[in-house]
Amino acid sequence: MDYKVVWTKTALADLHDLVRYIAADNRKAASRMGDLIASKFEILVPSPRIGRIVPEYRDERLRELIVSPYRLVYELQDDALTISVLRIWHGARGDLDLDW
Repeated sequence: MDYKVVWTKTALADLHDLVRYIAADNRKAASRMGDLIASKFEILVPSPRIGRIVPEYRDERLRELIVSPYRLVYELQDDALTISVLRIWHGARGDLDLDW
């Protein structure tokens, strides 16, 4: 069965902030990056475990995709068939800030 993608407020704010930051220099590049990140979560719908387990947490439910320089962090909820997008984290920001 396919999973449903649900964005948290924090992840939406992360996406908004990164698009706004890139748009200050290049609006087209900002739009492309925003679209690319959103599309990456859609490829998880039929196969949510293709992302790697987040190394800092080592929990099967907490996974990520890398779209350099960003970490796309999500949580699997198998009972609800849900992929919760938790953070879009820039690698240069240091340790992942995750209230999980």
